[in-house]
Amino acid sequence: LAPTGKDSIFSSPAVATHNKSHISQPPVNQSVTPAVHSSNVNQSLRAETPVPVPVPAKSNELESPKQVDGTVVHEVKLPSRRLVIVVTPTSTKDQFQGVFLRRLANTIRLVPQPLLWIVVEGQSDSNELSEILRKTGIMYRHLVFKENFTDPEAELNHQRNVALKHVEQHKLSGIVHFAGLTNVYDLDFFKELRQIEVFGTWPMALLSANERRVVIEGPVCDSSQVIGWHLRKMNNQTDAETDADTKPPIHISSFAFNSSILWDPERWGRLTSVQGTSQNSLKFVKQIVMEDEGKLKGIPPEECSKIMLWRLHFPIGVVPRNLVKTSSLFDVITQL
Repeated sequence: LAPTGKDSIFSSPAVATHNKSHISQPPVNQSVTPAVHSSNVNQSLRAETPVPVPVPAKSNELESPKQVDGTVVHEVKLPSRRLVIVVTPTSTKDQFQGVFLRRLANTIRLVPQPLLWIVVEGQSDSNELSEILRKTGIMYRHLVFKENFTDPEAELNHQRNVALKHVEQHKLSGIVHFAGLTNVYDLDFFKELRQIEVFGTWPMALLSANERRVVIEGPVCDSSQVIGWHLRKMNNQTDAETDADTKPPIHISSFAFNSSILWDPERWGRLTSVQGTSQNSLKFVKQIVMEDEGKLKGIPPEECSKIMLWRLHFPIGVVPRNLVKTSSLFDVITQL
């Protein structure tokens, strides 16, 4: 076993995707039994065959009773979970990218497996992002692109398209969620995410830098059925509520979808694939989400009444004044 942060025999080789990508493997658990050299050890204990111990089955687990040497042993099968595919674009212009990336990684590593974290960045001479990802203990894929952009938002959308293209090419089956570096999560959010069959959406709280207010945006639900969209303040006063004929732009982090829509569109009633219509996978997905609004599942199912995702709004390249005045990195993190 190698110390944390060191290369080891378990490190996986780089996998080329687009220009380059890295894939991490789940940690390998090995139990090593040291050899016994003392002559005083009872030899019969060494040769003794372990006796299977019956395992009590929980109510939410499946059990298959078997008999081993006359002893009934319960074989416990853990319930299967759907893969969560978390896509995160990055920007070298963000001075706090390393801080936000580590904070998001500390959240994701608490989510039950299986989970795949796809992180996309522009080509750079820095290895900071690669080093951070290798130390997280999370199964990840690191994608890099060469294109240059002057518009930060266009660059982020391109990175999301790079990730979706990777999902399509490798036919990764799961629920795709776009997680920004400044997102803050309730861990129950990922449990609800796995319950989505086709499309899902949820309310999200927006916290803007240097503004002492919180704005709630997202769907209006009847149970888990989406019946409208609104922006709402914490004091329940409506800022802007859309009518039935107007569909507002849905934020990239406020919806998720089944990845098979990218590489198996006929399964969901789509006659053409992404390649047949446009190379902009993100635009394609957004269009489908808004067209099939009836298939949107609101989460949590209790009328989407619980906030499980908060978004800290910091314009890229702009450092909030209250963060500049802080005296240490610890102060910065605690204020976030």
